[in-house]
Amino acid sequence: MGFKLGSYSGKAILIKDDKYFDVNEISNASISSNSIEALENENGLSELYKNVNVNEAAGSIDDIVLDPPVIPRNVFAVGLNYKKHAEESNLPVPPFPMVFTKHSTCISGPKSDIEMKSDMVDYEAELAFVIGKSGKDIPKDQAWDHVAGLCVGQDISDRPVQFHATPPQFNLGKSFDTFGPIGPYIVSTDLLENKESLKLKCWVNDELRQETLTDDLIFDIPYLVSYISEFITLNTGDVIFTGTPAGVGATQGKFLKDGDILKTSIEGLGTLENKCVKMNDHSNTEFLPEFLKSRMPKNDE
Repeated sequence: MGFKLGSYSGKAILIKDDKYFDVNEISNASISSNSIEALENENGLSELYKNVNVNEAAGSIDDIVLDPPVIPRNVFAVGLNYKKHAEESNLPVPPFPMVFTKHSTCISGPKSDIEMKSDMVDYEAELAFVIGKSGKDIPKDQAWDHVAGLCVGQDISDRPVQFHATPPQFNLGKSFDTFGPIGPYIVSTDLLENKESLKLKCWVNDELRQETLTDDLIFDIPYLVSYISEFITLNTGDVIFTGTPAGVGATQGKFLKDGDILKTSIEGLGTLENKCVKMNDHSNTEFLPEFLKSRMPKNDE
């Protein structure tokens, strides 16, 4: 039996149907209110979830605004992990995962605003997963044992910052505060009929921009867990974004605008809905690569 773990007002909650339950309260304080500490007791969460309806619900999730389900120590992300995205970027399929980091301060909630500081901020809908049992040098055939669950993610990217350095560096342009919405909760893989093939969709306002099945990943979750753990110990609560499919804004000249509603949904995992808000402009496009200069929004757009 699995669980759906979220966070509200800084406290871990279990979510069943449209109700939520305070983990610490219904476990008689045997499981922590801290989501990462709670994930260290996956068996306890599963047992609690199995009988969760014997408890009085704290309320309805329709009446609250969820926090990000975890605030991780480390956030990893993978570039060019769908063949069609590599093709639209005019780049070869990588022989190994292109792993980079997003600073954990970018993590935000499933309905948080995305605060933009240029006119070339991009969306990247992604399947994300959360580490449960920590580990190092994890074999692929044991990788799923280290995954607490899956969630929806958005790897928001400020393209001018991503490409203004030589060579390009990813972490700052993808780590602005609010540039990592995740959630709405963590769904343990026990609750998913087919955890390796989930339908992912992304809309900007009412326009469908991205759609794929997650079994189209070049490097799947077991590969990523094994590969990253060769170099770095994966800790409970660490979040890994698995990469985005084709349809990003940079290849079409369709960047996010003030007031846009970015909606990201993955089958069985729920939906993110984030409003885009334009803040002060830092943008210096002088050093953008030509393929992005040609897609810059015009002043009258």
